[in-house]
This record gives sequence, C-alpha cells and structure tokens, in this order.
Amino acid sequence: MSRRPLDYAWWLASRASGTVALVLVTASVLIGLLMASGVLKRPGLKRNLIAVHEHTALVALVLIAVHGITLLGDRTLNPGPIGILVPLATPYRPSYTALGILSGYLVAALGLSFYVRKWKWIGGKRWRQMHRATVLAYLLGVAHAIGAGSDASTPAVRFGVVASTLPAAALYLIRNRARTSTSARRAAVQAKTPVASSAELVSAAPVEV
Repeated sequence: MSRRPLDYAWWLASRASGTVALVLVTASVLIGLLMASGVLKRPGLKRNLIAVHEHTALVALVLIAVHGITLLGDRTLNPGPIGILVPLATPYRPSYTALGILSGYLVAALGLSFYVRKWKWIGGKRWRQMHRATVLAYLLGVAHAIGAGSDASTPAVRFGVVASTLPAAALYLIRNRARTSTSARRAAVQAKTPVASSAELVSAAPVEV
C-alpha cells in the first residue's frame, strides 16, 4: 500500500514534538538539580530559574501530549488511543513504548504538582519528596527515546541522548553530597544542644491559677 505525504507529516510531527519534549525535560531536570545542589548563591538568580524550571516542564508536558496525539494519524503504526495511553498495548517495541507512556504520566503528575503545592493542598516537605521522582521520569524518557525512536540507532542521535545524561548525573551526585552534608550538620547541632532536665522543665512550666 502506497503511503500518502500526510502519513509522513504525522510521523514527523510526532518525532519532532517528542524530541523537543525530551530536550525541555532535560533542561528542566538540569535546572532543578542545579538549584537543589546548593551551587547557586544568588537568590535573585534562583528565583528566575524557578520560573524557567516551571515553564519548561509545562511546555514539555504539552509537547508530550502532541507527541502521542499525532501518532494517531500515523497509518503505519496505527496505535489507536489505547496504544498511546496504556503501557504494553501497542505491538511496536512495546517495552520501550511503555517506558515512554510511564514517563509522560510521571511528567504530568510532577509538573502539575507544583500548582497543588502552590494552592496549599500538600505540604512543602511532601511535595519535595514527590518531586525527586522527576529524575526517574527523565530516565524513562531517555530509555524510551533510545529504544523506541525510529532514528535512535543513528550514532549521532544515540550519542547526543546519552551525553545529555552526564551533566544530570554530575549535578545529582553534587545534590546528594550537599544533602548528606546538611543532614550531618543538623545532627551535630542537635547533639550539642543541651537537653533540659525534668526538674528544669517542671520549674519552667507555667503555673495554672
């Protein structure tokens, strides 16, 4: 069966949107790790980066949706709505496609969680714990791009995708080292803080009349 030019247009639109989405997710992850690493010392710069971090994640989320929706027009893959929404439901490289679907769901949940936190629906501590899964969403997206991408076997593409993980890995290690150092300092401060005796606590307690 001959293919129409429009079929290639759907495929190109899906590939382009997926590629740009991965670039934006990478940028968002790098910015987030950079802010969490403690490398930045200027509060004003950090505030600006927070806005960039938020907006790149949201634009990436839109492009992920475009990446999936445009696949519906591809007559070769013909995944159908189930194929782009349910992991392992499509016959085309099902495992790697499933990783991409899971990555998309994680990016959506974590990106929109910023507004849940802003509206005070969850606490800051719980939000930060959830937000750490952004790195997992990024790695799932990278694995999806390498395993399911139609041109992922090209050395230049494969090298570019893998190389993008190196600065993320470096910042991740710096962030963990900074977090470990902060926890150690807090433990040291708490160990040096004198604990009041029971008699002192009783004498210091207010007297009810």
